[in-house]
Amino acid sequence: MRLDKLLTDLSVAGSRSQCRDLLKSGRVTVNGAPVKDGAFSVPAGARVALNGQALDTRLTRHVMLHKPAGVLTAAEDRKQKTVMDLLPPVYASLGCMPVGRLDKDTTGILLLTTDGELAHRLIAPARHVDKVYRARVDGTLDQEDAAAFAAGIPLKDFTALPARLEVVAPDTALVTVQEGKYHQVKRMFAARGKQVTALHRLRFGPLTLDEALLPGQYRELNEEETAALYAAAGMTNE
Repeated sequence: MRLDKLLTDLSVAGSRSQCRDLLKSGRVTVNGAPVKDGAFSVPAGARVALNGQALDTRLTRHVMLHKPAGVLTAAEDRKQKTVMDLLPPVYASLGCMPVGRLDKDTTGILLLTTDGELAHRLIAPARHVDKVYRARVDGTLDQEDAAAFAAGIPLKDFTALPARLEVVAPDTALVTVQEGKYHQVKRMFAARGKQVTALHRLRFGPLTLDEALLPGQYRELNEEETAALYAAAGMTNE
């Protein structure tokens, strides 16, 4: 990859022209040697540094975010705060995008990745990747609701795939679905005459929300978590 493009993708500077000025200053080194030519092809595994400090040059990133309420799951929005606003600019520069969508008032685990194929597979119903939510409703849940979820609930524009509903309190249940269409869980409960008052996603595929993450906080996935995610998508991360 060209050095100027790498620096731009890593949000070291906001534009190619700013990168050129940075390079001309001699503050960027590759394997310890100053490089002033933006067209320089950076070798794989090279150590790129700015002002003597090594840059994280990984172009592939996988992130777990504890999504708070009141934030849109979107790349950008002119009027409202999005999940990308919770991350440093480098993630957007690298093309890191949410895997699926959580409603504005829904909280919990949200995965983001630079790997578009991985994201596509993880949200495809054919992959049967479980998403587990804790839902609180205005009403009383019973085994008839669980049976209806297990049979698949007809909605206006589609019939939701069979889902698991485990009642844990009169007004609270754990819901496991394998698809994630717009407002799906809320609509499934509405079809049973119950309004969702709080919805929190606990798990996405093999990954459970890190309890150490407060709402709005994030961390990158470790190697084991990344491998498990690729396996759930029927892929390898090699």
